[in-house]
Amino acid sequence: MNEAKMKEAKMKEAKTKPANTANTTNANAANAKPGRRSKSSPPPVRIFSLGGIGEIGKNMYGIEYKNEIVIVDAGLKFPDSRLSGIDYIIPDISYLTQNQHKIKGLFLTHGHEDHIGALPFVLRQLSVPVYGGPLTIGLVRAKLEEYRMLGEVKLHVFDENDRFDYQQLSVHFFRTTHSIPDAFGIVIDTPYGAVVHTGDFKFDFTPEDKPANLFKMASVGGEGVLALLADSTNSEKEGFTPSERRVGGAILEAFRQCDGRILFATFASNVHRLQQVVDAAMACNRKIVVIGRSMEKVFAIGQDLGYIRVPEGMLIDVKHIDRYEDRQILIVCTGSQGEPNAALSRIASGAHRSVQIYPGDTVIFSSSPIPGNGQNVNRSIDMLMRAGAHVIYGSIFDIHTSGHGCREDLKLMLSFIRPKYFIPIHGEYRMLLSHKNLALQTGLTEDRIFVMNIGDTLSVYRNRAKRGRTIPAGEVFISNGEMRLNEDELVEERMELAQEGIVVVVMTVDSRTGKILSGPDIVTRGFVYMQDARPLLRRAEAALRRSLNRMGEKETYSQKLWLRTTQQVMRRYFQREVGRTPHIMPSVLEV
Repeated sequence: MNEAKMKEAKMKEAKTKPANTANTTNANAANAKPGRRSKSSPPPVRIFSLGGIGEIGKNMYGIEYKNEIVIVDAGLKFPDSRLSGIDYIIPDISYLTQNQHKIKGLFLTHGHEDHIGALPFVLRQLSVPVYGGPLTIGLVRAKLEEYRMLGEVKLHVFDENDRFDYQQLSVHFFRTTHSIPDAFGIVIDTPYGAVVHTGDFKFDFTPEDKPANLFKMASVGGEGVLALLADSTNSEKEGFTPSERRVGGAILEAFRQCDGRILFATFASNVHRLQQVVDAAMACNRKIVVIGRSMEKVFAIGQDLGYIRVPEGMLIDVKHIDRYEDRQILIVCTGSQGEPNAALSRIASGAHRSVQIYPGDTVIFSSSPIPGNGQNVNRSIDMLMRAGAHVIYGSIFDIHTSGHGCREDLKLMLSFIRPKYFIPIHGEYRMLLSHKNLALQTGLTEDRIFVMNIGDTLSVYRNRAKRGRTIPAGEVFISNGEMRLNEDELVEERMELAQEGIVVVVMTVDSRTGKILSGPDIVTRGFVYMQDARPLLRRAEAALRRSLNRMGEKETYSQKLWLRTTQQVMRRYFQREVGRTPHIMPSVLEV
């Protein structure tokens, strides 16, 4: 071969040979294990909570695999006394908005506010279909209509036998027993096994509605469950939760002992209880008056769907209440949690326009206080008693039972489902720990139980599970129907106003010379009683005037400087004189 042909052959060889072949081969040889082919590890099923763990309320959970996410519930919780001016608290869903393209659907376990209450605000940010049982979707439809969003959302009613199949995940259901009809557990099938979310449940073997599907629970457990997320609310209470049917007899007995009017307060969404109240009213020949917007809404939806059956002519308008004798009247109302704006609270305080409390009235609280609400409930009870009412509450007559399972219920669910991994949910931290201990008793080992926080993720593989990265999570405040994301400073300011009061300082200043033309005048609210504190306030005005005059002699007038100086001088003065630092609100009018 001549020299030209040899050169051409070498050039062809260089073009067909991969660059850095020797380096690549050596690197692969170093990383590869003997006898095995190198390959990437399979992705995990990721389980996370955006609310409902370490707290009561705002339940929201996600199950994610590859490019698909299924969301379970979107609830709210009510603020405590320190969050003055806040109406509701909902989950921070920024992770979901960033991954909206992955979301296949939002599935609802049942229709209580701590599971559906955040929907109007969540659906402003996410365009996803919503699935629920008949009553649940009825309540959601009414809620979205109230927020004028009904036409914007795709709502789907599912039955226990329905199944929704996606590319990676599948969703199906089993019926449970709770204090509201159409409560379901949700099963999300993944390539590694099923992830089961129980929803809120108890085992009631004499239910007011359709029984729980024990056969399907056992069937799901028999097919192999990868992970279980289960309600922990009553994990500290021994035994089984009593049957709802026992409460019906207690309500009837209580009604029979009342000669005057009866006011019955319960959760508006406790549809089984409302039917028991209707049955007891029928037996005692009482007409029913329904008060409270949410109660009226649930009565209407419950009747439309056949869950509440009221004889013709039994419901009367509150305006006609005086046409009947006291022993013929039953008032069903909201306010069992002592909510300030609820019907019973307004009746107790004398602020309701149609109903007042009279001696001889009996008020029945058919609920247990939500953690943190005890003080409000006690305040309502005291006001009702001061007005002359006889009040039945607490364990008297057994007029309430929980919709959440106690320790034996929870152990029974664990035995039915038999999960490989377990995540206690829906409860404060001590409740989650108590549920963990129950799971240990049923045979699960410590390394298979994960007590998590909101924002934590659990990465679950076919034969192992580990904690994954944290995702954005937290609280979003709702005030006057609007979402407020960063209100820490506002909340602190409101707390300061509530605890220390406010001082308003008003003055008029010549902006050219910096000379005070009028004032400073001080007005206080919630700080000191002005009639008794006039000498204190006059001295404060004089001290401020001296400080501002001295400053005016040394520096050119600046409104920003005067406002800041006024705040500093007043804070120091009141701290020295009375040991308190109210919120100072200066107002400088320039002429």
